[in-house]
Amino acid sequence: MYKGLTIKPPFFEIGPKAFLYGEKMLKLAKAADEASARYDVRIILTPQPTDIYRLAKETEHVLIFAQHMDPLPVGRGLGSILPEAVKAAGAVGVMLNHAEKPMTMANLYQAIRRADEVGLVTIVCADSLKEAEAIAHFSPNIIVAEPTELIGTGQTSDEEYIIATTSAVKRVNREIQVLQAAGIKNGQDVYRVIKAGADATGTTSGIMKARDPEAMLDEMIHAVRIAWDEVHGK
Repeated sequence: MYKGLTIKPPFFEIGPKAFLYGEKMLKLAKAADEASARYDVRIILTPQPTDIYRLAKETEHVLIFAQHMDPLPVGRGLGSILPEAVKAAGAVGVMLNHAEKPMTMANLYQAIRRADEVGLVTIVCADSLKEAEAIAHFSPNIIVAEPTELIGTGQTSDEEYIIATTSAVKRVNREIQVLQAAGIKNGQDVYRVIKAGADATGTTSGIMKARDPEAMLDEMIHAVRIAWDEVHGK
């Protein structure tokens, strides 16, 4: 587990996937930067690799993560994403094992170790309680408890699943933060998940497909702040 950068809850992850890039991505990143400062909520943004350098230079508060990287050393590996290159571009972390970019457990373990070596925070996706518990033994910084079947559906995990996965991860390693995602479509969903005990939540479609992405982003981050303060106090 990388110890250099501590991301304390509450926080929120925005995953643009391949929906946004270039100028539109920069516009959303700046809106996220403002919302992060306004509500005192850390925001993780996982843009396209080609946008990492620019977004890292032109934002102040958001945390720029790569969408993926490969556990290879400097040298051969055409088409691969090198950990050192991700770090040099300005990213502070990396997402691993998303349902749309799955990894074997062996490669995932190696990638987490390489991220630790170069100084990148790891946010690792798990699609079941069993997988979340197994990945917790690899000591990433953050685990995303995101059932694959709910991704992009507008349906969120029920409270029982949120409590069970969070508890399972914390039993293995209390230092791991647990982000509960999948199907988050508005501020009400965000509020419910944080109130259920999650350290964080996040979305792709909820913001990317909103009529006004920047307004929806603000609504969601505001909901994080309200729910967290109600549970934990200001």
